[in-house]
Amino acid sequence: MTIALSIEHLNKVYANGLAALKDVNFSVKQGDFFALLGPNGAGKSTLIGILCSLVRKTSGTVKIFDDDIDLNFSKVKQQMGVVPQEINLNHFETAFNILVAQAGYYGMPRRLAKQRAEYYLKKLDLWDKRDTISRRLSGGMRRRLMVARALMHQPKLLILDEPTAGVDIEMRRSLWALLREINAQGTTIILTTHYLEEAESLCRHIAIINHGKVVEHTSMRQLLGQSNREVVILDMVDPLSKVPDLQGCTGTLVDPYTLEVVVEQDAGISALFTQLNTAQITVKSMRNKASRLEELFVDLTKHQKSG
Repeated sequence: MTIALSIEHLNKVYANGLAALKDVNFSVKQGDFFALLGPNGAGKSTLIGILCSLVRKTSGTVKIFDDDIDLNFSKVKQQMGVVPQEINLNHFETAFNILVAQAGYYGMPRRLAKQRAEYYLKKLDLWDKRDTISRRLSGGMRRRLMVARALMHQPKLLILDEPTAGVDIEMRRSLWALLREINAQGTTIILTTHYLEEAESLCRHIAIINHGKVVEHTSMRQLLGQSNREVVILDMVDPLSKVPDLQGCTGTLVDPYTLEVVVEQDAGISALFTQLNTAQITVKSMRNKASRLEELFVDLTKHQKSG
């Protein structure tokens, strides 16, 4: 299996003595959809800065498709697309021209650049804004334009740093569909996000970094399997006067039509509904109060101390 990204013993110590990364080790396989998560200040932005050559590492090795970023960054750059956290578009250029200019940096013929610009602007629902200068676009539109820009040279590795910040829910889900499509076509994607349901929905593997150290590196399925409970909100057809007696679950009546239930892993959702049916209680709808990943993320990071 080809490795898209390999990081070994990566350290970054700033001039003021701050150790932003401490012996970071992990790898991402080609074709993976990988989540890089961590609280603010954990070291994610420093790590991405090193990958993009914006931050100089103190020590360690970083390879992208077997090319060392210190020895052959020009080749690495051809294989990598980046959507940074900060909006860095030319404020006085049109959306279409921004994409065509980006393609030019990679030596793409102008005719092909125009074709791809049209394709990605349509994919990201920006075609009607193609002649609008970027500073007149909404924040969400500019985010989508940055995604289109990163895709213009069709990179083998796409790094997304908070790509859906400021994007409305409908457009976020549309962007998810595009990212799944790109990943299915073979592009390796690394995602950082504070929307944990986004990572849970999209990613197959995950690394959690806190205070510069990797505190978890596993598959999403294995990590979620560590969760020993799930909290769900049930909307009732008929009002309840009290919390029903539920084995393996703990219920709280939010209001007569809303029941919050903590479901232990051994019990399971199906057992919960079996008990409700036996009690002749009909549920209209169910939703998760918090994602399982969110609960695990909090548990993994809240007890970690810096040092």
